[in-house]
Amino acid sequence: MRHSRVTAASFIARVLPDPYETVLGGPDPEVTHHLLAAVHADFCCPPTGHSISWQDCYDAAQHRPLPHKAGFLLDECGNPVPVPAHMGGEAADRARTAQAAAVRIHREARGMPLGNQG
Repeated sequence: MRHSRVTAASFIARVLPDPYETVLGGPDPEVTHHLLAAVHADFCCPPTGHSISWQDCYDAAQHRPLPHKAGFLLDECGNPVPVPAHMGGEAADRARTAQAAAVRIHREARGMPLGNQG
């Protein structure tokens, strides 16, 4: 009997209960979710190719809550990781915008009773 594949991400709540989602995500949390997931995928997938597709990286990040997405763009101290060399121009600018949001989310989430944010 074949079983459908279930990823661990399907058991993680992507959207946090209010007021957390609004406080962390800003005026339009969906835009923030998309920005962080897209930049994460951009970091992981250089234009020369990667063993995992950009869409798969994006989808994996999209299943995570905002504090987890923020953690993909920050080091263990909550500081932005260097923007990869394969990203330049508008992509690098978008990455810095996402990292600024990630730093804010990381700082805000530390004071919230959300459990381990990764």
